[in-house]
Amino acid sequence: MRKPRGPKPTLIELTERQRALLEQIVRRATSPQRLVIRSKIILKAAAGKRNQAIADELEVTVRTPRRWRDRWAKASTHLAVAETDATDAQLSELIKAVLTDKLRSGAPVTFTAEQICQIVAIACENPQESGRPVTEWTPTELADEAVQRGIVFRISLRSVGRFLKGRRLEAASQSLLAEQ
Repeated sequence: MRKPRGPKPTLIELTERQRALLEQIVRRATSPQRLVIRSKIILKAAAGKRNQAIADELEVTVRTPRRWRDRWAKASTHLAVAETDATDAQLSELIKAVLTDKLRSGAPVTFTAEQICQIVAIACENPQESGRPVTEWTPTELADEAVQRGIVFRISLRSVGRFLKGRRLEAASQSLLAEQ
């Protein structure tokens, strides 16, 4: 057996309750696989396994166990404090929060919630009232009308289609309600 290389990994210590809740996540058939893998990483790290061994067993890159081991270590004090007052359900939610990806900034929002709602409102109007030669809105006509009314500077047909499918509309309406 070869000698482990690199710095010694961060030590992970689990309470019995934390271990039981992590094992519960692993066993539960409805647990998202990313949480299962991350729970296994923490359990194996607490058993004293090194990052490379964990990575080999779980077929992930060595960065993955390193990342989740470090994230758990940073949250361990908070988890220990919460464990004194929290129910199992609350502690389980905290553990899941530690093992969940951080929000990423992503691309900036292209259209505001108000703009999306205005475009959808146009779609609810009769196109002939806007001087359009169609009986029903098409994405092309709707995009042209939104630009003509000055709601947006430009908009793709794909964006109009997504707004009309409703996913972005739901988010936009919730955002507008939250602002009020």
